[in-house]
Amino acid sequence: MKKLLIVLLWLAAMPYMAFSQFSISGKVVDKETKEPLQGAHIIIENTFKSTTSNSSGYYFIKKLKKGNYSIKVSFIGYKTFIKKIKLEKNSELNFEMLSSPVLEDEVIITATRAPEKSPTTYKNVSKNEIRDVNLGQDLPFLIETTPSTVVTSDAGAGIGYTSIRIRGTDMTRINVTINGIPLNDPESHGVFWVDMPDFASSVDNIQIQRGVGTSTNGAAAFGASINIQTLKLNPEPYAEINSSAGSFNTFKNNLTFGTGLIKGKFSFDGRVSKITSDGYIDRAFSDLKSFFVSGAYYGEKSILKLNIFSGKEKTYQAWMGVPKDSLKTNRTYNPYTYDNETDNYQQDHYQLIYSKEINKNLLLNTALHYTHGKGYYEQYKKNRKFKDYLLDTLFIGGDTISRTNLVQQKWLDNDFYGFTYSLNYKKKNTDLILGGAWNKYNGKHFGKVIWAQFASNGSINHQWYDNTGVKTDFNIFGKINYNLNDKINLYGDVQYRRIYYSIDGDHDDLRDITQEHKFNFLNPKAGLYFDINENHSTYFSFAVSNREPSRSDYRDSDEDHIPTGETLYDYEIGYNFKSLNFAVDANMYYMNYKDQLILTGEINKVGDPIMTNVPKSYRAGIELAVGTKILQNLKWDINATFSRNKIKDFTAYIDNWSPPYKQITEDSGETYLSFSPDIIAGSIISYKPINNLNISFISKYVSRQYIDNTSNKYRSLDPYFVNNLIINYSFKTRFIKEIGFQLMINNIFNEKYETNAWVYRYYYEDKEYMMDGYFPQAGINFLAGINLRF
Repeated sequence: MKKLLIVLLWLAAMPYMAFSQFSISGKVVDKETKEPLQGAHIIIENTFKSTTSNSSGYYFIKKLKKGNYSIKVSFIGYKTFIKKIKLEKNSELNFEMLSSPVLEDEVIITATRAPEKSPTTYKNVSKNEIRDVNLGQDLPFLIETTPSTVVTSDAGAGIGYTSIRIRGTDMTRINVTINGIPLNDPESHGVFWVDMPDFASSVDNIQIQRGVGTSTNGAAAFGASINIQTLKLNPEPYAEINSSAGSFNTFKNNLTFGTGLIKGKFSFDGRVSKITSDGYIDRAFSDLKSFFVSGAYYGEKSILKLNIFSGKEKTYQAWMGVPKDSLKTNRTYNPYTYDNETDNYQQDHYQLIYSKEINKNLLLNTALHYTHGKGYYEQYKKNRKFKDYLLDTLFIGGDTISRTNLVQQKWLDNDFYGFTYSLNYKKKNTDLILGGAWNKYNGKHFGKVIWAQFASNGSINHQWYDNTGVKTDFNIFGKINYNLNDKINLYGDVQYRRIYYSIDGDHDDLRDITQEHKFNFLNPKAGLYFDINENHSTYFSFAVSNREPSRSDYRDSDEDHIPTGETLYDYEIGYNFKSLNFAVDANMYYMNYKDQLILTGEINKVGDPIMTNVPKSYRAGIELAVGTKILQNLKWDINATFSRNKIKDFTAYIDNWSPPYKQITEDSGETYLSFSPDIIAGSIISYKPINNLNISFISKYVSRQYIDNTSNKYRSLDPYFVNNLIINYSFKTRFIKEIGFQLMINNIFNEKYETNAWVYRYYYEDKEYMMDGYFPQAGINFLAGINLRF
């Protein structure tokens, strides 16, 4: 199979390698000063060809066929220049760039982004790529075609509780920032996309870095980072109405609008959205609302921008999954039946961003941020002991009542605030960045009993536990990207991160979980980028990341089994090839973990599972991404990851429900890391039969994933191969700027597959038993939308 793939790619590449007729070259300079602009991007649109200008402002692009081309030149702080040419001979094209009257929004995220010629493995996702697939599903599903990515949905249809894994790394180990501001929850380290419904409609672009990547703010990048930038300045007024509907009573409606640039100084943009869906799983409905508003002042070489966005969700719980023995007969089974077994949460974000170009070489970025979240999930519980809820035993007549049925709510009320900053210096061959952040989190966790069959001494909203988590996170980093010459870039990056975390109070099982922890982490990174020639480049990097345990890791541990921090040593080597109609990105990685926290089956004193540090584990793989323009209107993009993800010496612990109730150990030797498939592959075939009509056939293959760390096939997710079809068509009218139609057919061949699961093993009277829950995804389903742009 691998050999066949290589042969096909080589045959596809050969026609394009043969064309080497003409070239274009020239200089990119400042129109007023005539000074050369180093690092300007020169792109041949609708091809894979691009380059950057050198220290003299010079660029050179060769192997171009005779024909018509559109050349786009961009440079931060300057107006983008687009020139259409008819190429019939070797041509010299010089570009004199006009300084932009306003500072461009790209400067906001320069400190946390990987630049083009850096030794970093990354993928950029544009606004148009997001728009083409955005019919209401959560953001993970909109970027699932990127390399090494696997997504899952509790409700089975991409709306509600969703998550993403990159290189097998789960959401709690993926750093996420919005405009350089941390998004990960400081305690759980996770990102809950359900709290940000339709946020993708306010996103301009995303950069996904795989591996440790460059230094950033917030949670540790322990396998990947997702860097999101919200909407940039649109100089013209606009309004847009989007409506979509589809399977499982799914509806999405949003309104976006903007004033354009008013008097050359002010702009205002906004969005309101509502999404509802019944979900594929029984009763797994979602009722989601959100808004995004942004106001900006563009001064002389400065930006002052205020972003406010909020999401409110109510979802019926589908967290338990479907037992394995029900997958063939009742794939949509949901064990929850209580009418209000729901999750209810609202999260409000405030960002105040200021950027100032101090001079041609120096740029300052600062931001203040505040996030408030509050909500609860409600559950019906049967036959619960009074004492577990700080309630008294009842004595009625001659009867003793010590248990009751009840309805409980578990609440979270938190505040997260801080500031980020960066100072960017760029001159000749050197780019320097000094950046960092200070953030503080206060989270209140408490539980209420809102109803009980026997109330005992409780009252309405009886509170039975209460604890508070406080976390302070400070980091400072320095980066240098030095052009040794026109061929070689040297990269260095070091980050210091200091963390203080404390928990005070009782957990829901009434254990006192009061504790405090401090960490000092040093995260160095270094690499080299080598431009072999116009078409070929390569890079190598080494990076270190340290990660502190999460709240649950500490909360569930006993005093004699406290988890320690984890360390990742990441080695990356990559190769890139770009010609007119063919491109290849290939890289190898080796992610070596020290003391990675995993589930082994070990439990604490009250029987809850705990995370355990294992001394040695690793992820190693090869990632390939190939793009080819087969015809002028036919394009094929492929990516594939081949990997091994192993724990070097694993011991499993299984509960024993028979006397003496001591856990049974099972030495497994070298085993696979859970949820880390050996093969992840994707394909997008895009066809444009006529202008404004695009048809995309999207395929995804994921090999076997083990649910736990024992490498047992019975406790695994079967491989799956899923195909989707997306059709986009638009046209212009006299009164409406553009009308667009979208049709998405997901899982077009009705594949039955699961993307996530949990398992619990135990022994009783020397016989092994198991409880489990699998998360099936929907069979063939549809989403269709209309878009009106004014």
